[in-house]
Amino acid sequence: MKNEKLKGKDLINVGIYTAIYAVITFAIAMLGYIPIFMPLLCVIGPIIAGIPFMLFLTKVKKFGMILIMSILMGILMLLTGMGYYSLIIGIVSGLLAELVYKSGKYKSSSKAVWTSGVFSIWIWGNYIPLFTNIEGYFSTRQDYGQEYIDALTRLMPTWMCPTLLAAAIISGIIGGLVGKAILKKHFIKAGIA
Repeated sequence: MKNEKLKGKDLINVGIYTAIYAVITFAIAMLGYIPIFMPLLCVIGPIIAGIPFMLFLTKVKKFGMILIMSILMGILMLLTGMGYYSLIIGIVSGLLAELVYKSGKYKSSSKAVWTSGVFSIWIWGNYIPLFTNIEGYFSTRQDYGQEYIDALTRLMPTWMCPTLLAAAIISGIIGGLVGKAILKKHFIKAGIA
């Protein structure tokens, strides 16, 4: 029987790829200082970060690695002032992504692409305060200026909440497809077909 316990090497891989994923995510998040780019982060982030995420999936052979990465991203968002929603959503999307990838026995490239889409839901958690408590959200961001607050408020009507969720999933799938194409040799080497 195959040992399903996570080992040090697995946790090191989680740490390395989470760091890479986080650096890319934070670099892209800088675009959010321009109001029009704030909703687009649900598109740009999962597409670009999908490439290292797909490389990470070539290392995932045991249950728990994707979930840990998702929880770590949620904790990083919490520590950087984005609130706790991305942590809660990250736990759920990380668990669902684990189940999707495991259903393909960690060897299905199509399941890897779907896993990228499901995993990307965590980013949507960062937007929930804009729809549930916009005053509280902007109370910690007064230094952005009233012009920024007004512009972002206009860009984020209530109907944008489910739209951003769909955008995160679809963009995660696109990121998965891009990553799969770019990393084709890694997928073949890892035995993922």
